[in-house]
Amino acid sequence: MQTLSLYAIAAMFIAAGVAHFVKPGLFTRIMPPYLPAPKLLVYVSGAFEIAGGVGVLVPGVQVYAAWGLIALLVAVFPVHIYMVQAPEKFDDIPTWVLWFRLPLQFVLMAWVYWTVLA
Repeated sequence: MQTLSLYAIAAMFIAAGVAHFVKPGLFTRIMPPYLPAPKLLVYVSGAFEIAGGVGVLVPGVQVYAAWGLIALLVAVFPVHIYMVQAPEKFDDIPTWVLWFRLPLQFVLMAWVYWTVLA
């Protein structure tokens, strides 16, 4: 189970990171307006997702990659708060999905922690 979970985490973060480069517009539109250089932040966060996803598969850096992914999930949390605070800007996304994403971040953090660090 732990191995399957590790590969699922890697695949999820790598796919999400690649999506940042393939469809950056999906991610720049959800960036809070108070953050500078939204497109650059999308690319940086995508690169960190890819690096973390690959890193959890490499025994020598696995622990660092896991902590990096947890830190990344904390760092992007304000995006999810912004989306809940301005749902009218995301009328193509159901409100329940916006709210669901908040606790999901903590579930993802716990999943990474349990799989790699515990």
